[in-house]
This record gives sequence, C-alpha cells and structure tokens, in this order.
Amino acid sequence: MNYRNATQAELIKIVEIYNSTIPSRMVTADTEPVTVGSRQKWFDEHSSEKRPLWVMENTFNQIIGWVSFQSFYGRPAYDSTVEISIYLEATERGRGLGKEILRYCIENSTLLGIKTLLGSIFSHNEPSLKLFKHFGFEDWATLPNVAILDGQERSLKILGK
Repeated sequence: MNYRNATQAELIKIVEIYNSTIPSRMVTADTEPVTVGSRQKWFDEHSSEKRPLWVMENTFNQIIGWVSFQSFYGRPAYDSTVEISIYLEATERGRGLGKEILRYCIENSTLLGIKTLLGSIFSHNEPSLKLFKHFGFEDWATLPNVAILDGQERSLKILGK
C-alpha cells in the first residue's frame, strides 16, 4: 500500500468514501451525506506537514482509503495532540488493512511532532475499538449517550496513546 498527501482533485473520492460509512451508523455522527463543498475548509486545514491528510493507494494506484490527523481542541498548548481518523472503501473493510494503516500512522507520528494520538470511537463500534486497543490505545473517557442515531442513544469513547 502506498501513502501520500491527498490532492484537491481527490477530495471528491475522499468524500465518497466518507459518505459510504454513514448508513452503517458505526463510524460517524453525520446522518446525511456531506458535500465536497462542505468539506473544503476541513481539507484546507490538512494541507500542512503537521496535519496531513493521506490517501492510501493499492498496487493499481487506486485510492482505497484515507487517514487524517486533526488538531485537538485548537489551542497551541495541544499542538502535539491529534485525533486520527481512518476511512476505507467498503470493499477494503474487514481485511486487516486497519492494522497496517494505524501502525504506519503511529510510526510516522513523531516525524509530525505528534506526542499523543486520540481516537473518538462509538462504543458500539467493536471492530475499531479492538483495532486501537491492539496498538496500546487506552480508554481515556466515555461520553455516555451523547449521540442520537436513528432514535437510539449512542456513547462515544475517547481512546488515547
């Protein structure tokens, strides 16, 4: 798998992959598809070396997913802390790629000046919780019933390393 910085032209694919996760109600609190326009500011915030937005390509140079490093809380004292988000094409999920991607991110985080990695994961998203815990992330907080998805209250866990 090849990792590289995303380009503006690839924002369409990034949004497509993101939107494909919404119906599962497992990985995002968005309940309706987002637009490319609504994600432009977010994309622009990832144009620096400190907060990359990487796309992952398979051996055929097709984008199969993306990973972002999002600033935590937006204040300078937290510059070495980021939230990591990983999204894969539907056909690539459940194949063990998450481990490869998260390992790559952890190994390269110090090069970005990152000391602390966070994951915000719904408590019912067992596969993602298992993935992060496999790499030594610990349960740092649970925000009980903070989201309502299809009329059902859902809790959010914050895992940290």
